[in-house]
Amino acid sequence: MPPKKKTKKTTKKNPEKSENDLEVKYKRSILDIAVLQDHIALQCESVIRVQSDRADLRRRMRDMEQKLQHERQDHRDVNADLSRQYKTMQHEVTNKLKRLEKEVSQLTGELVLCQEELRKEKREREQVEQEKDATIADLQHKLDNMETDYEKILHETLDSLTSQLSVTRQGWEDKSTSLHQNYKELLSEFGLKALDI
Repeated sequence: MPPKKKTKKTTKKNPEKSENDLEVKYKRSILDIAVLQDHIALQCESVIRVQSDRADLRRRMRDMEQKLQHERQDHRDVNADLSRQYKTMQHEVTNKLKRLEKEVSQLTGELVLCQEELRKEKREREQVEQEKDATIADLQHKLDNMETDYEKILHETLDSLTSQLSVTRQGWEDKSTSLHQNYKELLSEFGLKALDI
């Protein structure tokens, strides 16, 4: 099928209608202008706010840069102070270490001397103890001998005393018997009996 041809319709425009169209377009343009003006006002406020924020940010950035500068300076000062303290401490520690090494060396020498003196004292003490033990053994031997001798003397003395006592007792018994006999005789001379008394 062949394509259809478009036909143009010619219409006459109404002058009233075209005036209304113009008025509507005018009102619409005024509304568009008002909307655009509002939009421009909003954009101006945004621009002003952005500029104010940018000024605030610049000011804050300057403050931050100054603060950062101060902190960097403080950091440099602290580093310098710490370096100085570290060097001072290192110097003090080195001096103390040297002094302690010298003291250790001196004390080591004294320790060697003390150990030698201690060994000498131990040898002398052992010698004295050996001499003392020998003396004690000798004295113990003499004491044992003296004890044996005293035992012999004591036994001999006791034996001698016993024999003397025995002799003396025998003499007393003889004397007592003769005395009794004499008394009996005297009593019988007087007529008395010894058993009655």
